[in-house]
Amino acid sequence: MKQGLIVLALGILAFLGGRYLGSQQQPASKPAPEAVEVIEDAPEPRRSLPSLPTRDLRATPEEAQGQYTPQELHTIRLFERASPSVCYISTLRLQRDFFSFDVSEVPSGTGSGFIWDEEGHIITNYHVIRGASKALVTLSTGSSYEAKLVGIAPEKDLAVLKVDVSMDDVVQIPLGSSYDLRVGQSVYAIGNPFGLDQTLTTGIISALDREINSQAGVPIQGAVQTDAAINPGNSGGPLLDSRGLLIGVNTAIYSPSGASAGIGFSIPVDEVKLVVPDLIAYGQVRRPTLGVEEYRPYRRRVEGVIIKNVEDEGAAAEAGLRGIRRDQYGNYLMGDVIKRIGGEPVNSMADIYLELENYEPNDLVVVEFEREGRIYEAEVRLGSSVND
Repeated sequence: MKQGLIVLALGILAFLGGRYLGSQQQPASKPAPEAVEVIEDAPEPRRSLPSLPTRDLRATPEEAQGQYTPQELHTIRLFERASPSVCYISTLRLQRDFFSFDVSEVPSGTGSGFIWDEEGHIITNYHVIRGASKALVTLSTGSSYEAKLVGIAPEKDLAVLKVDVSMDDVVQIPLGSSYDLRVGQSVYAIGNPFGLDQTLTTGIISALDREINSQAGVPIQGAVQTDAAINPGNSGGPLLDSRGLLIGVNTAIYSPSGASAGIGFSIPVDEVKLVVPDLIAYGQVRRPTLGVEEYRPYRRRVEGVIIKNVEDEGAAAEAGLRGIRRDQYGNYLMGDVIKRIGGEPVNSMADIYLELENYEPNDLVVVEFEREGRIYEAEVRLGSSVND
């Protein structure tokens, strides 16, 4: 009897517990009414992002005022105005095959240049085209032309090429000046470093009146030093001031690795303006000459320039200066030693070249020289490197 009561109690408890648990859970197979209604209706099409209105992506001047800083706008406009004048120059040279002895043209190098005038004259560095058999000029339009060599000035590292191009393709860079440049002012270099065309770099003038070596061994004085990145391929490209005026021709870098180290040099535009007209007219710089050849002794140190030879009918010969000669016994006699030109001391032909740049052909200049231990002066009428 007692056991029956226990079994009955356990059954009642089990029944009540099952009802309680059933009230707390819902069957997984019973769908919610809302879900049934969505499935039975036609599915809605997938929504896409609203399309943006099409428009010209080039910023208007009004939009640009808010998109770029004033300095950025200035740089952008300067580049857009000047870059059409910058050219890409590639050169070829002749090479003979070692086995067949056939001669063919192979790539020699690349550089930069810029349009000088509406006649199609192109300015570049002499070292860009040195040793080349052919030069190709590619304008900013993408058109390429075979260029004609007009003139060279190795002592200035300048050269002039010419292409036959329509006037519509010609854009000239306005000329500035270099005599009034200041250290610290902004500069802009455009060129083709490593063959990458139409490249702009910016910087400042780091120093003025630098002296760099030319291809002829004559120093180029007054060079502009800049920290604007100048790399191989930039040679011959323009250096501009903040007004977009030409102030120099990029020519060299100082770098142990051959890449830009923040020290680049440009030939000042005042020098370019003097040289280029002569190169176009004569093919070379028309400069005053003395008509002497220097003798360089192996060990003997002499202050001044020993004359080895004088040119027949040259300026020095007309003034009575003498070079090395033999006496009646066959002994060599030392030539005259030029000490000063126009009162300025000279110790090499490079000094003579630089001093004569202050004169014009046919000018009179006083030359001080030593002969057999005595000092003399002669008034010399300078000759010309070009026969007019």
